[in-house]
Amino acid sequence: MYVDINIVEKMSRANSVPFETTLRVRDCCLCLHVQRAARALARRFDEALRPVGLTNGQFSLMMSLNRPEPPGIASVATLLAMDRTTLTAALKPLERRGLVTVAKDPSDRRGRRLSLTPEGRTVLASAVPIWEQGHREVEALLKDVDPDRLRNSLRLLS
Repeated sequence: MYVDINIVEKMSRANSVPFETTLRVRDCCLCLHVQRAARALARRFDEALRPVGLTNGQFSLMMSLNRPEPPGIASVATLLAMDRTTLTAALKPLERRGLVTVAKDPSDRRGRRLSLTPEGRTVLASAVPIWEQGHREVEALLKDVDPDRLRNSLRLLS
């Protein structure tokens, strides 16, 4: 049997990635940098919101329910860029704490409407000043960045 050594060598090179590529991805990958920033921001706001017993995700979820009329699951999932299953799982601890209710939609019995309970509104109201302070601190870290431009750029990606 004859094996061309050049083909074997090319195949082995095709199955490996040069370290320079790793460095380029580390330095240039928008996805990586956005994920890292998101994790760091999440940790910062999780810590800040701990005194009111919320995570940053729970705060965002509860804020998305702060509407004149109870929203449906689909509209909240779209706003938060979550699938319905993930949203349903995220609602459960808030329901258990009595901060959120999930009720049948009176106009469509298959649908569900989400709302804050009075206690949920109280917790959310106590969390807002914490979020505002944390937000001011984060924006202060962005010395050479226009926060509105950054938000608009991130919206384009979402």
